Amino acid sequence: MANAKEARTWAHSALRGIGDSLYTPFSGVDGDDIDWDAYRTLVRYCVGELGHPMLWLTSGVAEFWSLTMDERKRLLEVAIEEARSLNPDVVIQSCTAATSAKDCLELTRHAQESGADIVYIQTPMMELHGGEGVLRFFRYIADRTDIALGMFNSPSSGYVLSAQESARIVEAIPAVCATKEGSFRPAQSRMLHELAPELVIWECDTTVYRAGWLKAGIVGPAQLGTTGYLFETPKKRAISEYWELIWSGKLLEAMDYAQASGLDQLELDMRGWYTRYPGRPDYFTHWGGSFKYAASLLGLPIGDYPHSRPPQALLPEEARTQIRAAFQRFGLIDETADASGLIGASR
Repeated sequence: MANAKEARTWAHSALRGIGDSLYTPFSGVDGDDIDWDAYRTLVRYCVGELGHPMLWLTSGVAEFWSLTMDERKRLLEVAIEEARSLNPDVVIQSCTAATSAKDCLELTRHAQESGADIVYIQTPMMELHGGEGVLRFFRYIADRTDIALGMFNSPSSGYVLSAQESARIVEAIPAVCATKEGSFRPAQSRMLHELAPELVIWECDTTVYRAGWLKAGIVGPAQLGTTGYLFETPKKRAISEYWELIWSGKLLEAMDYAQASGLDQLELDMRGWYTRYPGRPDYFTHWGGSFKYAASLLGLPIGDYPHSRPPQALLPEEARTQIRAAFQRFGLIDETADASGLIGASR
């Protein structure tokens, strides 16, 4: 774990590789409980069987907005316990976003005390007075903690920080060492690098990596919070092989591999179900039901309540059909894969 003073030096050496953003497996009536055995299995699968070096916890894929404070704390504790038993050096990234600065502080202090390496704070979702408000929010947390901090600039917040606003936060708060730029505005990431070159940037528009931005030092060698475990299996290491080519500077080989392996086609075939809800086409979401359905097709346990908690909608049959077809075409599953998505079986 890096303290605030060491955060930026630490980030440039530690934030490398695939960082899996984990879903929350729900169980019981209306998903009011969490299937802890399923969650432990998921952690062990990502860290042990796939060998991914980072975890991204209690964030959008985990449906943090639907979790209680106690649930969020326990999810972090369990992940640290399981992951570090397999790989003591696994990087634990915890999202402590909350509408209340006091709740965010409580979660951040808990993450620090539990042994997380870095905390990411998503741009506050409600009553936000722009960059000035985000800066006040970060300062409130930084003044009361001693852990590396990251920004999470996502359109799902309803407000996207400009490069200038983000750079102001970096300048004011030394603990801020990394950012996940999830707004798919690479020009803003390019400008942010110019304004705050000490910041480790993950750009969610991954085409910039094919354009040589890693070699140029604009972005860092890490997927800070993605679902890499839904793009490969221990026998078909597609996403790991692709990113190893990118990180090695073999860009032409990486592009050829993405086309030949079907990775590029998989993205098209998924039809955006992870991040779009048809009833609100202008909104960027993290649809928990879609991630869990995809995981169930791979045989990963998702709990006996396969849906998202409210306020998210139930995943339609159209989505399940298209996700299943995409996985079959890519070769992650065969033609006999269960069509219901309610597998819930452990590996």
